[in-house]
This record gives sequence, C-alpha cells and structure tokens, in this order.
Amino acid sequence: MPLHSFSALTVAHDFLSRHIKPNSLCIDATAGRGRDTLFLCNLVGSKGRVLAFDIQQEAIDSTKALLEQEGVADRAVIILDSHVNMDAYASPESVSAITFNFGWLPGGNHSVFTRPETSIQAIEKGLSLLTPDGVMSLCIYYGKDTGFAEHDALLQYVKNIEPQRFSVIVCDFANRPNCPPIPVLITRDT
Repeated sequence: MPLHSFSALTVAHDFLSRHIKPNSLCIDATAGRGRDTLFLCNLVGSKGRVLAFDIQQEAIDSTKALLEQEGVADRAVIILDSHVNMDAYASPESVSAITFNFGWLPGGNHSVFTRPETSIQAIEKGLSLLTPDGVMSLCIYYGKDTGFAEHDALLQYVKNIEPQRFSVIVCDFANRPNCPPIPVLITRDT
C-alpha cells in the first residue's frame, strides 16, 4: 500500500473489516458524505443493517445518493438526528460495530462540527449498544477551524473507559506534519 493511502480512515476500515460479520447491525454515527456508511453496508451484506446518523440535511442527501448509486440503499436507515440519540434506535448489546469521524462535513460548512460534550455522550451510549465482541472506531480530525478542544477532550476521555470491559488503542502518525487525524480503536472484551 503506498504511504499516501495509509490514513486514519484506512486504519479504522481495516480494524472494522476484521470484526464485522455478514448480517450484523452497525452504526455510522457521523454519516458525512456516506463513505463509511457504504463501507459498512458492504460488510454487513444484504441481510445486515446500518444505521447512519447526521445532523445536516446535506450529509443525509449525500449519503442516500451514494448508497442508491452503489445499489445498497436497502441495507441502511439514514437518520437526520444527532448521534447522541443513537440509543433510541438500537437496543443495548445489539450493535456489532460503530464508527465515528469527528470534525466537520467534508466540503461542507466548517462552522458546523462535532463538539466534545455531545461526542463523549454519543461514545458512552455507543459503548452500551455494543455486543460483547463489538468494536468501535473513532477518527479524530482536529486543528484548523475546530481547534483542539474536542481532540483534547476525546483523548482524555478514552483513557478512562472501563478497562475491565474494553480495550482502547490510540494510534498516532508520529512523522506527519500539522494535525494528522488520530484513529482510536475500541473493542468490547466482555
């Protein structure tokens, strides 16, 4: 794999693909342009389901269009709602995998972005939804317009996730300039 294609997203996708089985229920907590939703739809197969959340209509429309174009729209439910409400759409211990991309909508309005208070609350709710062998990936985009508040809060938060039930790995691109996205990988161990 060429170095330029190795990213936080490829780390997260590799991690998720090793754990998600066909017929699973998965959540894309930040649908954005729909690329993660599409990725999850392909992993869960025709009998699986993906719930995709976003608070921006532009993101919902982009995601729906991509899934229709790729012929997998029937595998997903696209929800115009905050990821902090995901527990209203799925039962505890029913979700195999959850993915987050924190920051702003690619190509969208940079004044609308994820915030530490609701992001941490959504992660907490997501952890309660994971099956005993479930996984979660977080891609933390930071710097530029959003600054470091969410970056700092999320990295502090994940250090305190219950170690008896979860394992958390924080990856760092040590030799990349500026503010490279940070992948965080979480497994539920019990």
